[in-house]
Amino acid sequence: MHDNIPLITTLAAGFGIALILGFIAERVKLPALVGYLVAGIIIGPATPGYVADAHIAAQLSEIGVMLLMFGVGLHFSFADLLSVRRIAIPGAVIQMSLATLLGMLMAHFWGWSWGQGLVFGLSLSCASTVVLLKALEARGITDSMNGRIAIGWLVVEDLATVLVLVLLPPLAGLLGGTATVATGPLWLTIGKTLLGVSAFIALMLIVGKRALPWLLWQVARTGSRELFTLAVVAIAIGIAYGASALFNVSFALGAFFAGMVMRESEFSHRAAQESLPLRDAFSVLFFVSVGMLFAPDILVEQPLQVLAVVAIIILGKAFAAMALVLVLRYPLGTALTVAMSLAQIGEFSFILAGLGMSLGLLPQAGMSLVLAGALISIALNPFLFTAIAPLKRWALASSDFARRLDRREDPFAELPMSTERKYLEGQVVLVGYGRVGRRIAAELDKRNVPYVVVEQNRELVEDMRGQGLPAVSGNAADADVLIQAHIANAAMLVVALPNPLNVRQMADIAKTLNPGIEIVVRTHSETESDMLREEGIGKIFYGEEELARGMMEHVLARCMPASAEKPGH
Repeated sequence: MHDNIPLITTLAAGFGIALILGFIAERVKLPALVGYLVAGIIIGPATPGYVADAHIAAQLSEIGVMLLMFGVGLHFSFADLLSVRRIAIPGAVIQMSLATLLGMLMAHFWGWSWGQGLVFGLSLSCASTVVLLKALEARGITDSMNGRIAIGWLVVEDLATVLVLVLLPPLAGLLGGTATVATGPLWLTIGKTLLGVSAFIALMLIVGKRALPWLLWQVARTGSRELFTLAVVAIAIGIAYGASALFNVSFALGAFFAGMVMRESEFSHRAAQESLPLRDAFSVLFFVSVGMLFAPDILVEQPLQVLAVVAIIILGKAFAAMALVLVLRYPLGTALTVAMSLAQIGEFSFILAGLGMSLGLLPQAGMSLVLAGALISIALNPFLFTAIAPLKRWALASSDFARRLDRREDPFAELPMSTERKYLEGQVVLVGYGRVGRRIAAELDKRNVPYVVVEQNRELVEDMRGQGLPAVSGNAADADVLIQAHIANAAMLVVALPNPLNVRQMADIAKTLNPGIEIVVRTHSETESDMLREEGIGKIFYGEEELARGMMEHVLARCMPASAEKPGH
């Protein structure tokens, strides 16, 4: 009977075993993704017992890739990338190149061709965005400067990998692939490929940018949640398929641009929320299908090769990233965070390796080594993140060189000598120059109130300095940074960060240096708001409370005059 319903049995086995093993993985403090990969190994051909239908699993994984890339596109922001472009772009490109080169050299040492080594090295060079985001969210540092740099770095890696996915098929013949798709001269094939990609991107940016938000608006007007969810999924899968059929563009690239264009709509947050359960479900099937390709025997038969792969992923990539961040004159803490963020591989590695196998550019052993490296690196990644703080403390305590690295000379760490006196006495010290911080600064400008911005994003501070705005680069929880902002003579400290970490430390420093200073803080947490009030930290603005108060004042302003007249009648 099972032979007659392979789709149902594959789904039942995949979801059921992935649920059990994902739950166990989370209970032992490992990412659930490890459990999903192991579930695929269990229902794959390399282990005894039930074997899922590989053809159906491959198609389900394609849907998983589409929805996964659609989700990446929904969260992709050029603005976020541009804010850390000076470190993320060169860092990601150089780090990927070094990791790819290490993979190529190691594969050539094993006797593989250079083409096989190139695909293998590229598969080891791109970290998992899913694993990184979950690690940052678990530690509450997604919106921190270090978190934004790590995410921006991975966004550049994702874009570079998407470009590789586009160029690899037409280059397969040149690289020695056995399943080539190129016909005619190589330059003509690459030209056609790039022309198709360019036409698709232009169509999405010109037509899709207007048509998709309009379509979502029309569906949203019906008030049907089911239709809205259906519209989001239909757009993601339909555009991915259309891109492949009409423009010879990969499903991954088509879905990514569908999400990126959808992000421009006012319904982007709702689209992300409504599609999340389906994206999560099919991404599980993607990881399960990848696990089915893994041959566990490689752990016993080729342990040295597995160790070498893990060394490149964890040690090679981490050291390369850390060195690059330090060369770009960022502090030791930032270097450690970025290094640990990249010391793993995930979904794009599987997509690249799978494409390499289909083109005859990667042997089965290569896919198994990539999977083994992913399983081990993902399992170790939470422990690497946990080690950041003690490792930094140990380095600072035992090495004068590390202390110098942590106190890098930053040209924007103090105000210029030419700063006007009005910014040094009685000014507002504004911590954070995000969406809220910019609005506060704009209102202060309108009223000619002097202020100094404290912002961790050095590139943002550089841009502000170029506009003639007084700004200091650094973490406001550091006394030296607040001193450079002349907190001792300031009238007010305004913390406009979305998640004000170490706000108590900022307040203590400010009050120590300036006992009479007024402190204003924003928060999104009611618990945090209550704790800050109990500690007497100035004026607290809690998001939902302030929104309700503003709406209430508007309602009362409209209704009270009419109500006040009634007693006189």
